[in-house]
Amino acid sequence: MPQLVNLVVHDPGMVHALAEAWVSAGVTGMTILDSSGLSHMTYGEGTREDLPLFPSLRKLMEGSEQQSRLLMSVVPDGFDLEALIAATERVLGPLEEPDSGILFVLPVTQVRGLQAGSKGRPKPATRPDA
Repeated sequence: MPQLVNLVVHDPGMVHALAEAWVSAGVTGMTILDSSGLSHMTYGEGTREDLPLFPSLRKLMEGSEQQSRLLMSVVPDGFDLEALIAATERVLGPLEEPDSGILFVLPVTQVRGLQAGSKGRPKPATRPDA
């Protein structure tokens, strides 16, 4: 059964190295999204409410919102998840450490458009009668 691998990364600066590690581990496609967690909202690290009508760039940068990144990839049945987790931890360190990241895997009951080794490029259309 295909799996959806999700990784929440607390340090956005690590995303490029993680993407390279995942590709080396066999991932052929991934989606990367900006994300914010509950701790950002709880501790006042979310959106700023004290912005003046015409803020300066310096003031905006001083209180910039901390963003996490969410990496997602659907991997095919039989994919070596342990190798992917090991590659992730070589970049981030042990995921059990605080503020390193959170990785979770979900089963995918149906998938359309996933071609092994496609590297995100669509295959040319072929007609069955051609």
